[in-house]
Amino acid sequence: MDPAGSLENRISAMEQLLTARAAQVPLPGSPPRPSVPPPIALPERYDGDPDQCRGFLMQVGLYVEEHPEMFTTSGAEVRFTISLLTGRAREWATALWTDQSPLIRSGGEFHRALMEIFDHPAVGRRPGFRLLDCRQGNRTAADFSLEFRTIAAALRWPDDCLQTIFLRALNPDLQDELTSRGEVSSFDELVRQAVRLDNTVRDRRRRRSQTDHMRALPAPGSESTEPMQIGRSPLTTTERRRRTQGGLCLYCGGVGHAVSACPVRPRREEPPLPVGVFSVSLSSLTQLTVPVSVWYNGAHRVVRALLDSGAAGNFMDANLARQLRIPFHQLAFPIKVQGVTGEHIREGTIEHRTHPFMLTVGALHTEQMEVYVLPQAKDPLILGLPWLRKHNPSIDWRAGEITSWSELCLGECLSLPCKATGVESPEPEDLSVIPEEYRDYADVFSKEKAFSLPPRRDCDCAIDILAGTSMPRGRLYPISLQEQDALETYIREGLRQGIIRPSTSPMTAGFFFVKKKDGGLRPVIDYRALNAVSVKRREPLPLIPSALEQVREAVIFTKLDLRSAYNLVRIRKGDEWKTSFITSRGQYEYRVMPYGLANSPSIFQSFMNGVFHDMLDKFVIVYIDDILIYSPSKQAHVRHVKQVLQRLREHHLYAKGEKCEFHQGKVKFLGYVIQPGEVAMDGQKITAIMDWPPPRTLKELQRFLGFANFYRRFIRNFSQTAAPLTSLTRGKPTRLPWTSVEEQAFDRLKRAFCTAPILKQPRPELPFEVEVDASESGVGAVLIQRDPETGRRHPCAYFSRKLSSAERNYDVGDRELLAMKLALEEWRHWLEGARHPFLVLTDHRNLEYLQSAKRLSARQARWAHWFSRFSFRVSYLPGEKNRKADALSRQYDPPENEDRTVPILDPSCFVSSITWGLEERIRLENENGVAPSGCPPGLRYVSRAHRLPLLNWIHSQPGTGHPGVSATQRLVSRRYWWPRWQQEVRAFVDSCPECARNKSSNLSPAGLLQPLPVPSRPWSHVVMDFITDLPRSAGKTIILTIVDRFSKMCRLVPLPKLPSAAELADVLIQELFRFTGIPEDIVSDRGPQFASRVFREFCQKLNITLSLTSSYHPQSNGLAERTNREVSKALRLLVRSNPAKWTSHLVWAEYSLNSRVSPITALTPFQCVLGFQPPLFPWDAPVGTVPKVDAWYQESQSAWRRIQRA
Repeated sequence: MDPAGSLENRISAMEQLLTARAAQVPLPGSPPRPSVPPPIALPERYDGDPDQCRGFLMQVGLYVEEHPEMFTTSGAEVRFTISLLTGRAREWATALWTDQSPLIRSGGEFHRALMEIFDHPAVGRRPGFRLLDCRQGNRTAADFSLEFRTIAAALRWPDDCLQTIFLRALNPDLQDELTSRGEVSSFDELVRQAVRLDNTVRDRRRRRSQTDHMRALPAPGSESTEPMQIGRSPLTTTERRRRTQGGLCLYCGGVGHAVSACPVRPRREEPPLPVGVFSVSLSSLTQLTVPVSVWYNGAHRVVRALLDSGAAGNFMDANLARQLRIPFHQLAFPIKVQGVTGEHIREGTIEHRTHPFMLTVGALHTEQMEVYVLPQAKDPLILGLPWLRKHNPSIDWRAGEITSWSELCLGECLSLPCKATGVESPEPEDLSVIPEEYRDYADVFSKEKAFSLPPRRDCDCAIDILAGTSMPRGRLYPISLQEQDALETYIREGLRQGIIRPSTSPMTAGFFFVKKKDGGLRPVIDYRALNAVSVKRREPLPLIPSALEQVREAVIFTKLDLRSAYNLVRIRKGDEWKTSFITSRGQYEYRVMPYGLANSPSIFQSFMNGVFHDMLDKFVIVYIDDILIYSPSKQAHVRHVKQVLQRLREHHLYAKGEKCEFHQGKVKFLGYVIQPGEVAMDGQKITAIMDWPPPRTLKELQRFLGFANFYRRFIRNFSQTAAPLTSLTRGKPTRLPWTSVEEQAFDRLKRAFCTAPILKQPRPELPFEVEVDASESGVGAVLIQRDPETGRRHPCAYFSRKLSSAERNYDVGDRELLAMKLALEEWRHWLEGARHPFLVLTDHRNLEYLQSAKRLSARQARWAHWFSRFSFRVSYLPGEKNRKADALSRQYDPPENEDRTVPILDPSCFVSSITWGLEERIRLENENGVAPSGCPPGLRYVSRAHRLPLLNWIHSQPGTGHPGVSATQRLVSRRYWWPRWQQEVRAFVDSCPECARNKSSNLSPAGLLQPLPVPSRPWSHVVMDFITDLPRSAGKTIILTIVDRFSKMCRLVPLPKLPSAAELADVLIQELFRFTGIPEDIVSDRGPQFASRVFREFCQKLNITLSLTSSYHPQSNGLAERTNREVSKALRLLVRSNPAKWTSHLVWAEYSLNSRVSPITALTPFQCVLGFQPPLFPWDAPVGTVPKVDAWYQESQSAWRRIQRA
């Protein structure tokens, strides 16, 4: 190989390459070479036709791509597109341009929005399914292949797949012909063969048919070119050229014959006039009559119109036209009409057509039309194939009615202007309520825009159905005549606004109306069945109390209320059918989110949170459709309100101007009255509570408690006051056992709302104080701050909660610790990380050593670790000073707890006041002569209104202690009488809840009884037993119970532990024998102390008979067991507030038991033993000068009154 030649070839190739590149680069200063782009025409104008949307956008895209120098910005492309719009499309774009929508800044976004609005719903949506659904039907293979190719162009399916689908979509006879000819090489070849064979077959059929038939023209005004035309218009120049060049017949457009041999051309003997044969009623199966209203110049008739797909036109009987005085037009040429079945019309000739008139089908479908006039017809109106093709209604042939209409009807026939009504019809907005600063945002308060269809968003309402559930079908509710008018208006307005549309969904919901306060009607859709099978969203709504704490520094407020809030969110595309509802006027479905869906509140709240995400907790609070704007100054407030209004404008949200409040120093928001630094209850809500009647059913009680619970943060002692009412809701009783206890609690709760304090807004720059307390049944706490100027302590919030059954088993220290933990959890957002260490005040001194204790239980250790996140110190606050938290922690107690040193209730609620007032009313009634003739002398008649309070007082007063039926009857019979009083007393005692909880059955055991010998004197025969496992009090945990069988007097001896036999003997000598002497007999169980040899020997030395009961048979020592029950019941009432103090009150339990009258002897144990009755306690001593003695006296008196109830 020659190296020199190779080098020369390389150099030559390089020179050619450089020369070519230099030729491509223009010289400096020389003009660029003119480029000649392929000619692209200017896009045609677009008026909003759905079928032309994609083609228009394609033309715009090609033009923009070909002329990039003209569209240097995205805005230029948008302006160019808008300049080509007309009709509805221009109206839509004008609204965007006026509002300065973000869509007009981007060509891509504008084109996508245009396609979303105007593109035909079927286009671009699953073209594969559309291709599979294609069928040839009555069309020629050429027409069908054109549609098939158009749809297939959007897919990239393989050729063999398209062949299979196309072949299966053809008519069976054509499939057979193609199959017999063998396989083809490509899809295009298959289409050519199909078109060729179809034309041949059609030509063969046309040759066989020698009948003269002329296709009728469509109805007047129609542009259809379908077969069966009336008359025949001349061919256009373009059509004549196309048929001549293609070798087609100039008369019918067919192939294979000339115009002279056209089989459909009229015979020569027929008149030369273009007279057609009008076929009507091809088959009786296609016939359906529907009620319609025909209107002309104020006159109208309701007739039944025949829907006939076999009729080639629309017709009216001449008699109906004359009745309505509808004028006729003479046709230029008469038209022959022949009924195929001959059932409805006779052979004749049409010579006239009507002037335009109004036709209403159903309640909403209204249009203007003109029809041909039939001289004689059995049906007054016939709507034929042209009308059916135009409106394309969905028909339920089984029910014989039209169920829905086409998209064309939604935009034209169902959207005619109608008179505005009060259901949801927009009225002109009043802008006088809007301050001058916000008049630029008048469109945000537009009613008309609020009632328009909102745009699509990412947060559209999705309705997902649980797998495996059936589709719910709601019932059709009957409605009144007034509601029928409202229903028609609601449907008409909804269709006009575009928020609903006709539906054929298999899922339906019921529709009915409820009356508003102003007498109007509110539509309600029963979506309960749909909600039951829907997937629920777990997005909670905001906590209002926590949200209101953010307004602590605000001094000016503005409140906005959105108009038709839920309707401002669209239903997710494809889920509209799930909102379908059924009415007497048809079935419809929502295109916007309706009221009543389970997920509507959470979806709308999530949407609003996204809209105002950067403003929340700064100067905006949003609760569904209520918006509160708060600011520290007016200047900042105007800026904040404008930002909110701008955000509403950007997201197509609209406010209800007549309900908005601007620049207020005090505003009502969500049931609260908010003003600078304070939050109070709404006065109207308090009035509603005060006027609330006593509930009669469980639902009414739950409604009242739910309403009251909304304001529980304002009510001190809420848990205690409401406990009798909340206890009624357990178990869902069929009837409420409403007694005086519940009535008093109901009244106390209503009075508490009248005296509720105004809570101060917490200020983080000031230190906090937390008062906590716990009782046996609940915990309570108060969050407090001191006013820096006056030093007064102001409550910021109250907290109370009932204890669970497990928590009630905690000891006193753990319950107090639990109260502190729950309070810190409740106000963690204020206390954790507070600027100043806060102070916890408790009446349990041991909590002071919590943070320095060396030994903690597992529970206390867990809580102590949780407490480590806070900076606080615990301080002891005596119970008499910790009144707020102490009251909050107390659950409902019986009335004896009302006689405390610190009165919680009004004195009028005390038992003594009620008792004396009751006796006085009974006395006055008897003096006025209301007693019947059968009342025994010396007794007072009790009217029906006073019987229940009287029985409650007699049975539950301190001196009786819930006696049984016989004892209560004896007490009543001493002073009172009324008919059937014994039965009422028995029913009352049997239903007493205190007796049911604290008494056991006293039925005699079955079998032969072996009674003990009857004693002859007091304290000769005694019984003994122990009460064990008591809370430690003054070092004592055991009570030795000793009862005299003769007098029933008892001795209660507290002990530190179960004694041994020797210790027991010593206790008896010291606590019993030295006061009563040595007994003759002792009855006890078989405890180790009594059964031991030491105790037996002790009794033998003192000549005492020891009687031990049978094993596992406590009934043998029934007197001791009964006394133990009475003592235990008394202690439960005593120690529920402080279990560690039962020893100090044991003396009053013993004193009370020894003061009770025995039903056997009619004497008290004191009287049996001492011969007299010592004075009882319930006297009222004057206030002394020694506080310590007064405190002891009040505590002892309270204990006595409580113990008497046992």
